[in-house]
Amino acid sequence: MRRQPERTGAEPSALWGRIACSWAAAFAGLHFYWAVGGEVGLSISAGPLATTRPLWFVVAGLWGVGALCLLGALLAWLLARPRLRGVPALLARWLGWSVSALLLVRGIGIEVLLLTNATDLNTSVSVGQRAWTLALWNPWFIAGGLAFGLATLRSRRHAVAKPPPPYGR
Repeated sequence: MRRQPERTGAEPSALWGRIACSWAAAFAGLHFYWAVGGEVGLSISAGPLATTRPLWFVVAGLWGVGALCLLGALLAWLLARPRLRGVPALLARWLGWSVSALLLVRGIGIEVLLLTNATDLNTSVSVGQRAWTLALWNPWFIAGGLAFGLATLRSRRHAVAKPPPPYGR
């Protein structure tokens, strides 16, 4: 009986799932850092809410978003699993496409609104917030949307591929 070759890296079809998982975990960590009192980057992201920190903002906007990001990391991890089949696979892919669309709409939509001066959004956002949103936050959301979309697409491809024959036959 021959030995199976040792795997040295991630399965190519799982790579985007791992990238999306890392993206979501990093974003969760940032929100939890802010929730426990961290300030770096929050004023640029949340404006006046960063200084006043109302309870609803801390609970829903920081702890809540952090928890949702952890659920997103779990979803991305599931999308990276090669043996996910049936209804769980369909549900994971449906959620993956939904998360991808939500992140892309948020990132691209706000980017377009800020660049085209299409709404009053530009008057309610400081110059610093606008610059950081255009240069960091919106691209971050777009990167997450692309990672979840590619993870979902790759998940579909490795779910429908025929499994390899048993080793040694």
